Amino acid sequence: MSDAEPEYSAHEQRQRDPGRLLAFTDGVFAIIITILVLELKVPELSAGHPLRESLEEIRPTFLAFALSFLLVGMYWAWHRTEFAEVRFINFHVVWLNLLFLLPAAMIPFAASVLGKYETNAVALHLYGAVMIAVTLFRVLLDWYLRRHPGLLWDTESGQTQHLRALTAGLALVVYVLAMAVAGVLPRLSFALYFGVPVLYLVLVTVLARDPKTRAAAQDL
Repeated sequence: MSDAEPEYSAHEQRQRDPGRLLAFTDGVFAIIITILVLELKVPELSAGHPLRESLEEIRPTFLAFALSFLLVGMYWAWHRTEFAEVRFINFHVVWLNLLFLLPAAMIPFAASVLGKYETNAVALHLYGAVMIAVTLFRVLLDWYLRRHPGLLWDTESGQTQHLRALTAGLALVVYVLAMAVAGVLPRLSFALYFGVPVLYLVLVTVLARDPKTRAAAQDL
């Protein structure tokens, strides 16, 4: 049976309905964010130790949480818009989606390490490696869906595909740069990771204001 013109029986349509995959994926992302939040603990105060100092001690953990929350939200938003166009799924889409979730589920661990060792190059490299893996599996899943238009409601415009590749490429470049400077400029490395969701939001906002790219921006 060709993916270009799917003609599925009622049983096949139930199997290929993306509803359960989306529910599972949303649940995984919700758990990821919940685990991130659980890393934030109210500091214990001891004699002569003011609350301000205690809060300062957990600042790296809070920053790692905020960074990871934004990045998880960015990848969830991409998955949401991507699968709004998916009519059917198959065995390969299910497993590519699971592979995408594999490194995504490691974000809380990487964030916990980064929050405890914010200036340690190994912690920064671990965080970057996890984010690169999430992005690469996102690209692989997107590539597979574009190669099988019969799984989609409509074929995306070339502009949308180009902009999606651009946003993924920019994220990869920033992650690599952050890892490259981690050993000598750890705080810059941390800031570069923060730059990924900021750059994404700015880019989408700018593209959405231009009538020529407004429609494509809604799918990023």
